[in-house]
Amino acid sequence: MDGLPASDAALDRLASALAEERRALLDHDVELLVRSTQEKLVALRALESDLPDGRGERLAELAEVNRSNGALLARRRREVNWALRHLGRAESAPEYDAQGQAQQLQARRDLAVA
Repeated sequence: MDGLPASDAALDRLASALAEERRALLDHDVELLVRSTQEKLVALRALESDLPDGRGERLAELAEVNRSNGALLARRRREVNWALRHLGRAESAPEYDAQGQAQQLQARRDLAVA
């Protein structure tokens, strides 16, 4: 990291992770999304321990990129939930009812008849 202060290196790592995260979201690449999220968390932990002085503008830019990625992720989640509903699946159907009994998904529909 060629003599950069630790906070600058962490900012660079965060910027790289956010760019990878966005690429993963746009490309529907789940494995890259998991890796980039892990990298983002590592960079954020490093920034927590060594807060950068005088880097408020860059932090604000990275925060905006993170919000943008969050909006994209929310849109992807809505798309998946929509597809699941149309396949007869529920996004967050509870596993157990109030009596502690396992519930069975009632809304099934045949996609094809053999």
